Amino acid sequence: MARPRPPRPPAAPRRLPRPRLTGLGGGLFACAAMMLAGGIVWLLFDASLVGYGVLFLPVAAATAIWVRPADLITAPVAVPIAFAVGVWPIAGGSGGVGGQLMGVVSALSLQAGWLYAGTLVAALIALARRAALSNRRRMAAARRLPA
Repeated sequence: MARPRPPRPPAAPRRLPRPRLTGLGGGLFACAAMMLAGGIVWLLFDASLVGYGVLFLPVAAATAIWVRPADLITAPVAVPIAFAVGVWPIAGGSGGVGGQLMGVVSALSLQAGWLYAGTLVAALIALARRAALSNRRRMAAARRLPA
């Protein structure tokens, strides 16, 4: 007769991955995510620029959170570029490249509130992360100094 096995201890809860993107990687991530968001908005919401703006805010936050500490300054720079790249397919321009470019310019000017809000979110997150990193370094240096 076999003895019953003791129960296994519960597994540790899984944590979200903590990717560390370079400045270029953060920009590429943001551009790819906004192109995907533009496609989703085009399919589900009939190219609603408000829906695109709403999806832009979490992408801006994720970009600022996932960029590595050495490249924090790139997050607020890459995010508006990603907004412009992603709005190209849903801008609604017509008449060739010139008409499409005018559609992008119109979309950027009419949705400037979302653009500024996402850039502000990325900048605030980057500043908070930079301040925390600076504080950690200062505390570590203070611990190393003899009293």
